[in-house]
Amino acid sequence: MRTNRLFTFPRLGLAVGVLATGLTLTSIVASPTSPKTPPPPLNEGATYIGETACISCHKAPNNQFSHTIHANVFRLNPKNEKEKLSCEACHGPGSKHRDDPDNRANRVSLVGFTKEWGTPIALQNQMCATCHQSGGQMFWEGSAHATHQLSCSDCHNPMVKNSATGLLKKQSINETCYTCHQQQRADFAKRSHMPIPEGKMSCADCHNPHGTTSKTLLKADTVNETCYSCHADKRGPFLWEHAPVRDNCLSCHNAHGSNHDKLLSTARPFLCQQCHAVANGHSAPLYNASQVLGAGGNPSTRVLSHSCQNCHSQIHGSNHPAGARFQR
Repeated sequence: MRTNRLFTFPRLGLAVGVLATGLTLTSIVASPTSPKTPPPPLNEGATYIGETACISCHKAPNNQFSHTIHANVFRLNPKNEKEKLSCEACHGPGSKHRDDPDNRANRVSLVGFTKEWGTPIALQNQMCATCHQSGGQMFWEGSAHATHQLSCSDCHNPMVKNSATGLLKKQSINETCYTCHQQQRADFAKRSHMPIPEGKMSCADCHNPHGTTSKTLLKADTVNETCYSCHADKRGPFLWEHAPVRDNCLSCHNAHGSNHDKLLSTARPFLCQQCHAVANGHSAPLYNASQVLGAGGNPSTRVLSHSCQNCHSQIHGSNHPAGARFQR
């Protein structure tokens, strides 16, 4: 009888588990997740009037728009009926606005891409996403910029060709990013910085402003993978790995700029001493001004030039059989 009980209880538990799983699956199938509620219809009852009618009043905007890639696509090579609408492809049908342009209600019923116009940001972005929803834009939903309620027009101006590419509000990607990211602009002005001011790279070389799978909009999955795209010699694998290097490049470096050499967050040897306060083989006190050349006293070779790296030159990792201390 004892043996039967041992087998009965597991069987009973298994049966209950299968039943619970079946009920859960049934409820999921019976109650599918409802799709997002679509926005209310725009300018309900209005009809499309064509680009010619729009241009008859809006001559100045048309002169600016004619130089953009949108104008070339809509007018010269439309891919579908939507793009053939030109102005109304983005702003919506304009018959009510044409019939009574002084009526504020008719004016704001069109989609406007400025904060003053009053069109909800979600609707503005939805109009852009009608065409721009793949490739680099596929992770926009849930990204840091989308979460902070940015609209496409906060960075882009589709009506004017201000930049060489991307129809940006400013002349370059970097200048557009600086509109909000003032701290990073200050970092790029520091003594050691990424070659952004020199024009050798842009913010978009590391970040995708339209969204990625990472928190900081990095193009790669991690900080290190992003850095390795240029600094391949630091990738490894190494026979002797330096733990903070393997963990995160930002353990020692400031990604945008620093007043210390090599984008270091703290000057050497103090950076190294944050972890290596107790020496293995030689003294590691906090060095002071009296040990610096030209300040009197006894200058220490450990604070000159590359400091700790005068000896530990392969600090990112070593493949030498005798490189356990990253000296070769």
